[in-house]
Amino acid sequence: MYDQATRSRALALHRSGLTLSEVSRATGISRYSLRRWTLDGIAPSPRMTAECPLASGGLAGDRPPSTYSYLLGLYLGDGCLSEGRRSVYALRIACGNAWPGLIEQCEQAIRTVLPGNGVLRVPAPGCTSVVSTSKHWPCLFPQHGPGKKHERPIVLAPWQQAIVDAHPWGLLRGLIHSDGCRIVNWATRGTKRYDYSRYFFTNTSADILRIFTDTLDAVGVQWKASRRPTGAVNISIARRPCVALLDQHVGPKY
Repeated sequence: MYDQATRSRALALHRSGLTLSEVSRATGISRYSLRRWTLDGIAPSPRMTAECPLASGGLAGDRPPSTYSYLLGLYLGDGCLSEGRRSVYALRIACGNAWPGLIEQCEQAIRTVLPGNGVLRVPAPGCTSVVSTSKHWPCLFPQHGPGKKHERPIVLAPWQQAIVDAHPWGLLRGLIHSDGCRIVNWATRGTKRYDYSRYFFTNTSADILRIFTDTLDAVGVQWKASRRPTGAVNISIARRPCVALLDQHVGPKY
């Protein structure tokens, strides 16, 4: 027997756009029960509407802007917003199951930026979507819009750019953790082998690539670009001092 709070939470997830199967995997409640509650029209308990996280044109309250900068990078890389019923939006950030630490960091960043909101992990083959619902996600991510990110303009709002200017490493870390990687290459000279590390960031959106490279320029990291046959662009950071700087502030996914 499930209490009212459990039923209300599950139905709120369904209204946000999750399917009954996704809600079932996230909560452990059977699809039969969820379907019955939906047909019965069980309403969630009334709640106070949360205050908008933006005030005076910027991030409000005690939300650390460095954490927001990191979450912004994750959203631009592997995140999306989907509108559910009553203008409630679900933020979904896909994280590969090969990096459980990334899933933990993503969940913690969401809880920090929008405290008081629930966060769920929705499993899928090879990845886990970290999901949170709120009417205010479009306020925090005004880049939301119809279609894929690379098919529409992606421009930071002035208050977002101010945060990125003050906390560039958070954004770079989020972008690399979502659509990038750190690898170790090797080469030989004669009989001696040399290992060298480099970072990659790959994206299709020209605007997101520009945001990434502009931020690299701002922190003094040199980069090179190359285009893949698929149309995506690789940004490579290979110079030792630059790799060392990224190791200090970004680090590999884990």
